[in-house]
Amino acid sequence: MICWKCRKEISIEKPARGDECPLCHADLHVCRACEFYESGAHNDCRESSAEFVGDKERGNFCDYFRYKDCPVKPGNDMGKSKADAARDAFNALFS
Repeated sequence: MICWKCRKEISIEKPARGDECPLCHADLHVCRACEFYESGAHNDCRESSAEFVGDKERGNFCDYFRYKDCPVKPGNDMGKSKADAARDAFNALFS
């Protein structure tokens, strides 16, 4: 699988609460790495039954968590929503 933060290949198959990337030491069971994460959705989550999680980049106990394992492509930031990526691209035009 690929770490959501450093985007490098790691040997963990299914992250559990407390697992971290052996390379960048980021928590892996986090909202930003979940298939249901969507910035701008209610609680930033498409799963309507999930409880609110304040810090989307820290490990949590969500029972709905499913790791978003997509291939790394140049310029692909797995931790960013489309809105965040668009905002960054817009800001890059003016910096």
